Amino acid sequence: MCGIIGILGRHEVSPQLVDALRRLEYRGYDSAGVATVDAEGRLDRRRAVGKLVNLSDRLVHDPLRGHAGIGHTRWATHGAATEVNAHPHRWRRVAVVHNGIIENFRALRDELIAMGIQPESQTDTETVALLAGHHMDQGLSPVEASRATLARLHGAFALAFLFEGEGDLMVAARKGSPLAIGHGEGEMFLGSDAVALAPFTDRITYLEDGDHAVLTRAGVQIYDSEGHQVGRAQGRIDVGSTAIDKAGYRHFMAKEIAEQPVVIGDVLNHYIKGDRIVLPEGLDFRGVDRLSLVGCGTAHLAGHVAKYWFEQLAGLPCDIDVASEFRYREPPLSPSSWFIAVSQSGETADTLAALHYARAHVSRTVGLVNVGTSAIARDSDIALPTRAGIEVSVASSKAFTCQLAVLGILALKAAHDRGRIDDAALAAHLADLRAIPALMQQALNLSDDCRALSDWLAQAQDVLYLGRGALYPVALEGALKLKELSYIHAEGYASGELKHGPIALIDRNVPVVVLAPHDALFDKTISNMQEVMARHGQILLISDREGIDAGAEGAHATLRLPSGGGVFQPILYAVPMQYLAYHTAVAKGTDVDQPRNLAKSVTVE
Repeated sequence: MCGIIGILGRHEVSPQLVDALRRLEYRGYDSAGVATVDAEGRLDRRRAVGKLVNLSDRLVHDPLRGHAGIGHTRWATHGAATEVNAHPHRWRRVAVVHNGIIENFRALRDELIAMGIQPESQTDTETVALLAGHHMDQGLSPVEASRATLARLHGAFALAFLFEGEGDLMVAARKGSPLAIGHGEGEMFLGSDAVALAPFTDRITYLEDGDHAVLTRAGVQIYDSEGHQVGRAQGRIDVGSTAIDKAGYRHFMAKEIAEQPVVIGDVLNHYIKGDRIVLPEGLDFRGVDRLSLVGCGTAHLAGHVAKYWFEQLAGLPCDIDVASEFRYREPPLSPSSWFIAVSQSGETADTLAALHYARAHVSRTVGLVNVGTSAIARDSDIALPTRAGIEVSVASSKAFTCQLAVLGILALKAAHDRGRIDDAALAAHLADLRAIPALMQQALNLSDDCRALSDWLAQAQDVLYLGRGALYPVALEGALKLKELSYIHAEGYASGELKHGPIALIDRNVPVVVLAPHDALFDKTISNMQEVMARHGQILLISDREGIDAGAEGAHATLRLPSGGGVFQPILYAVPMQYLAYHTAVAKGTDVDQPRNLAKSVTVE
């Protein structure tokens, strides 16, 4: 959600700022802007609504000079996506970019208005610029004014301040939202994540919660929430993991779907050695009486699948929660329970807050993340990387299936630790899991079949997805993907719930996607499917050869997946869910990689 870049450089920074913002497009945005300080100390800015190409055009016709600058891609929260609401916000001698939400901005704005300082925008961020500018007018230095401003702010934020007359100074602050410092030779950089900083440097320092930093070209001084100067570890950016390239695909999502057999294979190689599961110390499930699995969106649905695995394989009760509701209902947590936070970015605000709530109540917290340096990874007792690599498309694909693979491994470890399966059974389940990458490679052949169905789905106003058992959450994920990408209303249901309300929606204009591998629940699912067809519903049956041979009569269309994978079939069935949504979005002409109103990393509540 939103993206920040800051540069104290040796060259003209406007082109560099825009290039860095392009690397942050995956986070989601609806406007963008940059501000610079030129050689004479003049502070100026340019902003534009829509895609970065609009900002680039603006800079061609109305360029900005200077070797110091800040840039921002905004995902609208307070105030619509307009140029006046776009960042950077400026008042007199200060410009500010901001990720997050300033919760007390209305009180601060009213205070400023009472002093005769009138806002121009509807944003919470402008209040930060007004307040900092006011402090400078009162005689404070830029650094002092920044600190005085930070002391007044409530909420979550990542902030960068740039000042007129100060071509070798930038102030940054982090509370809740991620922010990182990049170290160069005679240059310094600031960014929302390593992806933005990778073209400039491979040396990076992540600010901790409550930190603020004073940057000059000579280096950085970091201060903690108490104002004490502190040292923060400097790490290295894995440049390969930050590469952003479509590799010949039309969209990042198509590339990321196709990468799944490789990245899941990497997950399995990382966590499985022979017939042994290799996990960090402390992941022993003996004595654990309950799990709480928490995530948002697709990550929540990955946890939903894992609930079936933990309970069926390990006999371990498992609660699954939407992170945004978890701490507000104040769930009673057992001291013998574990908490597992699932997040692609590792910075999801609601999931991070749920983790912080749980830490005081459970015996162990586990962070399942794709970014090993993220806040959730750092704040968990144990962090497990999902190893999906950078995922640019806002709608998750490979991150979801890698989450499922790691959760499946955890469920097997729990089952073995708790004596529910012996060594032979563990080896058999691991063989099923190892088969998944090859099966997924076969499933990728369904792309053309899904494309052929896309015109049919694109004409629908409503689509239902049905599944049983662990395929029910995959049905939910299929519906979510279609909504995200094509803007078609879609709902996922447990097949057995069809008669309890959703069947009222069925007519010949409603496609119904049925996930039904030929397993112990197949006959029940086909019975539900027959109820749909009796009411003229149009069925798309997704099954294996046996299932299609036994149950496809009367279906509008079928998609055939390979058999295999055992209890881990839900990972395989994610592929047609992704392709159906992807090709339907292409057929409708929507923005596949950056759907409207959505952000990749939701770092505010």
